[in-house]
Amino acid sequence: MGICATATWAQHGQTVAGGNGSGSGLNQLDGPFGLFVDENQTIYVADRYNNRIMKWKRDASTGQLVAGGKREGARDDQLHYPIDVVVDQDETIYICDYNNRRVQKW
Repeated sequence: MGICATATWAQHGQTVAGGNGSGSGLNQLDGPFGLFVDENQTIYVADRYNNRIMKWKRDASTGQLVAGGKREGARDDQLHYPIDVVVDQDETIYICDYNNRRVQKW
């Protein structure tokens, strides 16, 4: 993907996920690390210290829990410091689960 030579950027950033202090609420993140943006500009965030993956639709004020979030652990329904996330065209979520030394498919 090339960037046009005359491209311009906004002078100020805009919060698109979190921004309400550190915490585990649906409008908060704690240690966001990796992220993925799909073709609809939906953002998936690896929320490392909350051990979860959050999905933020464009212009949303709160996110949706899509994986993990049940305390750190090694069960199939748990994550332990997820650091990256990728979503394929079928909306299958692939997660780099760092402290469990695995890649999970949700």
